[in-house]
Amino acid sequence: MADEIINNVPMRRYELPIADGAVAVTYYGIDDDGRVILLHTEVPSEFGGQGIGKRLAHAVFERLQAEGKRVIAKCPFMASYAASHPQYAAMLDG
Repeated sequence: MADEIINNVPMRRYELPIADGAVAVTYYGIDDDGRVILLHTEVPSEFGGQGIGKRLAHAVFERLQAEGKRVIAKCPFMASYAASHPQYAAMLDG
């Protein structure tokens, strides 16, 4: 089961609550064709090396796949995650 993420639309980012108010985030944009452009991912440094980024990536791709979205992964972390998980290949553009 994927972690629950929050789509913070005003800030254009997906958020994964971690602990004590900390969140890991992936910023996104939407292009003219409605594709989601994953721009940048951040995990607070104190939570580095704990797999938080992978949990966030999994949850983001699961959500976007369930919504039938096309994705452009400009964020190197998200692009690498998608490349190593072939179940997401069909949703990637560019």
